[in-house]
Parts: sequence; C-alpha cells; structure tokens
Amino acid sequence: MGLGGCILLIGIGAILTFAVDWHVQGMNIHVAGLVLMAVGIIGTAAYVSIFKRRRLQAPPPAAPIVEEDRRYY
Repeated sequence: MGLGGCILLIGIGAILTFAVDWHVQGMNIHVAGLVLMAVGIIGTAAYVSIFKRRRLQAPPPAAPIVEEDRRYY
C-alpha cells in the first residue's frame, strides 16, 4: 500500500469517526473509523521508514569503464 492509500485510510477513518452519525446494528461506526485511522497511521510510518532507509543507502558501485584503443594499420 502506498502513501496515497494510507492517507486515504486516515481520511475515511476520520470521516467515519467524527462526521458520521449513522447507527448500524452490530457494528460501531466510530470504532471502525478509529481502526482505519490507526491502520493508515501505521502504514504511513512503515512507508516513511522504508523510504528513508532506501534513500540513505549508498548507490551501488559503478562498473569500471573499460576503453579499448583499437588502431588498425
């Protein structure tokens, strides 16, 4: 899941938690929103940590350039 998906989960969870007043039998919408926000925050933290780790690694060493001097007489 990318960063956009995580932000989307946080947004949907916030809407379900704070802006919806529906009552569904057998499910608490507010708790579902909190769970979605928690999953989005954990996903964002994991994505940022992986991205940071990739960015800090040194690039692989470049292959040596071999130049051939061909002279035809």
